[in-house]
Order: sequence, then structure tokens, then C-alpha cells
Amino acid sequence: MLIKQLSIFLENKKGRFTEVAKLLGEAGINMSAFTVSESSDFGILRLIVSDTDKAIRVLREKLYAVSITEVVCLYCPNQPGALGKAMDIITEAGIFIEYMYAFAQGDSAHVIIRPDDISKCVEVLQSNKLKLIAADDLYKL
Repeated sequence: MLIKQLSIFLENKKGRFTEVAKLLGEAGINMSAFTVSESSDFGILRLIVSDTDKAIRVLREKLYAVSITEVVCLYCPNQPGALGKAMDIITEAGIFIEYMYAFAQGDSAHVIIRPDDISKCVEVLQSNKLKLIAADDLYKL
């Protein structure tokens, strides 16, 4: 249930995200989810793509700094309080969330989570009967 997420370091410069999106698109790689965080000098684009290995190769050929991190994707009903219940379970288990981002479609939401202890997080969520989304299923959304 672990998903490989790419982190790409980008200069805070107009058009940098556009370049990445075009490179991946031209290579036939779909971006399923992404988030961008920034500081004054650079940004970090975190994304989940349809072909991780190919994306890494394409980006590194163009001299982008790319790293891989494993994350978990939690399915949540898209309704008030659903995420709070899941977060209670994670918090009560003593798991720290480094960051997370989400996207919703209709009645469902998908939450990408980067916990400090990914194995424990998966175990706790599954033992509480919460649904995790596999990488192949996430790419089909």
C-alpha cells in the first residue's frame, strides 16, 4: 500500500512548474496528484505519477534534482468529520505527520500522508479498517 512520490526541487522562477508539466506530458507520464511548497529561493514539487522510473529518468536528463519518498494514500468519505476520525487514530498511535495533501472527487477524498513511521501508520490504519489506496488504483482515478 505504499506509493512512491517524487520530490523535485525548483527555483522560484516563472515557468519552472510549466517546464516540468510539459516534460512529463511529452513523455506520456500522467500526474495523479501534486502539491507545491515554497520558500523565498526554491520550491518543492511533490507529485505522484503514472510511471515513477520514467519520470525520474526524464527529469534527471534535464538536470532536475529529484528524490523519491514513500507515502500512504488514505481513502476518506468526502464528508464532514471523516478526516478528523482518521487523524484521531493516527494521533492516538503516536504517529507524527510530516506533511499531507488531499484531493476530492464527488463522494470520496484521497489523502496523501507522509508519516514519520510509515509501516506503523499503514498497520494502524488497516487494523482500524480504514481503506488505503494502492498506487495502481490511484493512477486510475
